[in-house]
Amino acid sequence: MTDHTRDDTVSPPTSGTPTGWDAGRGPSNGWEHGTLRRAVIHGVRLYNAGEFHEAHDCFESEWYNYGNGTTESAFLHGMVQVAAGAYKHFDFENSEAQGASGSRTQSGDDGMRSLFETALQYLQGVPRDYYGVDLLDVRTTLTNALDDPAVLHGWEIELDGEYPVASEVDHEYAERLE
Repeated sequence: MTDHTRDDTVSPPTSGTPTGWDAGRGPSNGWEHGTLRRAVIHGVRLYNAGEFHEAHDCFESEWYNYGNGTTESAFLHGMVQVAAGAYKHFDFENSEAQGASGSRTQSGDDGMRSLFETALQYLQGVPRDYYGVDLLDVRTTLTNALDDPAVLHGWEIELDGEYPVASEVDHEYAERLE
């Protein structure tokens, strides 16, 4: 662990022993990179609240702490793409004009698919419980959304066996990143 990724205020996982955490490690309350865990907590909560842009910012800001080729970088870059893809899907779904036939244009979902394909590439090989995120479910949902974007409706990211939603502290964290 390097000092720039240390954060002794981050709590241990609420359940399990995810990759990145070791009860015997003292600094950052057992997290290899406490700042990564902090970004994950806020990013997942914001994603689950439908605040995709803010979730993206949480993952992206932390991503810059890690060099190319690291698992941390691949994970965070993948999560940036997940949040951006959801933003494309939901933002364009709500704002696209109706085509001449009355059907919704596909540009938002085309962008979502491209971002999810990239996310799947980055998340390939990252442990399925990385920093508490259920990546098996994330990868499965992204793969299914490529064919049927409707699977995103109501889907939340699991963290430590729960589906946390943002509170004011998460919004404040994201605001400080700007």
